Amino acid sequence: MTTTSPSLAPTRTTGIPAGFPSGTVEPEYVLTEALGTDPASILAGVGDEDRVYWDRARAFVQAEVLPVIDGYWERGEYPLHLLKRLGELDLLRDGITVEGFAPMSSMAAGLVNMEISRGDGSVATMIAVQGGLALRSVAECGSAAQKERWLPAIARGTEYAAFALTEPTHGSDSVALETTATRTDGGFLLNGEKKWIGNGSVGGVSIVWARGDDGQVHGYLVPQDSPGYTATKIEGKLALRAIWQAHIRLEDVFVPEDNVLPGARTFKDTARVLLATRLGVAWSAVGHATACYETAVQYAKQRKQFGRPLAASQIVQERLARMLSELATMQLLVVQMTRLDEAGTLTPEQASLVKYTCTRTARGIASNARDLLGGNGILLENRVARHLADIEAIHTYEGTETMQALIIGRGITGTSAFA
Repeated sequence: MTTTSPSLAPTRTTGIPAGFPSGTVEPEYVLTEALGTDPASILAGVGDEDRVYWDRARAFVQAEVLPVIDGYWERGEYPLHLLKRLGELDLLRDGITVEGFAPMSSMAAGLVNMEISRGDGSVATMIAVQGGLALRSVAECGSAAQKERWLPAIARGTEYAAFALTEPTHGSDSVALETTATRTDGGFLLNGEKKWIGNGSVGGVSIVWARGDDGQVHGYLVPQDSPGYTATKIEGKLALRAIWQAHIRLEDVFVPEDNVLPGARTFKDTARVLLATRLGVAWSAVGHATACYETAVQYAKQRKQFGRPLAASQIVQERLARMLSELATMQLLVVQMTRLDEAGTLTPEQASLVKYTCTRTARGIASNARDLLGGNGILLENRVARHLADIEAIHTYEGTETMQALIIGRGITGTSAFA
């Protein structure tokens, strides 16, 4: 079920003068160990090839993410070197086939999303943006020449890539986007604004979705140094602070004919990309929830109150059991939906169901863990607060809870309540 967590952590008593009340000195809690939480043994059957990716992601989190991420998150700085490391370690592809790269199954991609999210949500969002959205757009909708040019570079992290769909006035109703692509000599002129665009201001390329003269939505590869492309980093975020989202303005941005994605002919093609990423968000929610649960377990064993560890309290054990039960439900659901995805039978309703269930359940686990840590639960060094905040973001992106519920409801009733 879980491995044994560290014994009581070392205390800060070194150098305390004689007679000083050492019992007032707080221990240095050890809260970031990976406990191998798998209560239903659902992950025990992961194949060797998939486990290679999982183990690589875990090693990266433990050695390179956890030691530094609190500082980046607190300062609101983007550790782009971590994005490049994801590419070097072949952890950016989100299961997408790229020539010259080893096979990566949907299960491996899910395990990577889970494990990186167990470390940090901003770093996991690098995968969601660079791989899940941008790379997948080119892989599914690009020409042979576009794939040759962009897929290896995006997968390796040597080029940054963004997915520019959401607009300031069109979030959940993204199908109604109003950015325009007007035909001109040799290509198109793009005009409009986009918002919440990860990687949209760091250089590289943006896949911009715009409405053409035919009234349909198409995709365009737009280098971010194009004249008329202006990107401003969105400030004041309280979640995913270690990755930058941009507000983009497009004013007569010229896109040559060769930069049009030929396979993006209607919004249905855009929706295909989004369908796959909802499963990835669900896996990320499992990772966040795992981090919160495992932190709570380790803290409960190390924190003493009323002369005994918190873990000896009946109510604490009940709360940990509840969190474990909820986490097991999430694990079972993502694994089953991933099996359907690998079989090619995952439906939009099922993708919405797994995203809806996992992000809302992760919110509850994070809230419970935050409370269990008491006042220490709001400190970055104790991990849970960062995950609690970041879950709020993933609960919204790739479709809000309400929109997922309406997609599920349409499947239940056969009647659309929104479009």
